[in-house]
Amino acid sequence: MNEMLVLDGLRKGYNAGLPNAITVLDGVDLTVAPGEVVAMVAPSGAGKSTLLHIAGLLDAPDTGRVVIGGTDYAGKGDRARTAARRREVGFIYQFHHLLPEFTAAENIILPQLANGTPRREAEARATQLLDHVGIGHRADHRPAAMSGGEQQRVAFCRALANRPRLLLADEPTGNLDPATSDRVFAALMSLVRDTGLSALIATHNLELAARMDRMVRLEAGRLV
Repeated sequence: MNEMLVLDGLRKGYNAGLPNAITVLDGVDLTVAPGEVVAMVAPSGAGKSTLLHIAGLLDAPDTGRVVIGGTDYAGKGDRARTAARRREVGFIYQFHHLLPEFTAAENIILPQLANGTPRREAEARATQLLDHVGIGHRADHRPAAMSGGEQQRVAFCRALANRPRLLLADEPTGNLDPATSDRVFAALMSLVRDTGLSALIATHNLELAARMDRMVRLEAGRLV
């Protein structure tokens, strides 16, 4: 199996057996190849965040399989899933969620230290990533002193700090104005392409989606 990510028959619902039961995912199938960037478009409330959380092993489906890098995580315990998230997956959200008391560089260094990377190596990686997205000169600034676009670029760098092979992003530029969104998305795509990542990126912006390799749409709990 050469695919980086395989989602096979994912189903997820809430309040099963009750009158207010909700089906969020109803048999989702998707493969993402190594180095492929896939856009997922969906209206608000369609279940894209649920799908990303399951794909990233933050949540479990009711039925179905999640295979990352050839490893099937169906039925695996929390320890194995946590280790896989640290090793294989990077997450980006609509809001940056940076730690406000730390600088841009420190926000990128900390997850590396938690993963066992020596400090000097972690510092060099943070510098490299910040330079790549054009904000190396902001390394010593805290998030409150940075613009929204700068904050989100730091969040991108943090997501890639531990060299994951799969990137999952949920509306990564959705909180930015159109001009800033375009610049920040270009920085994200540059990072993804240069590192050879596979990526599944949820967005409602069809112009951004068109710049990716392939687009799928989440409708009525299925990908089309």
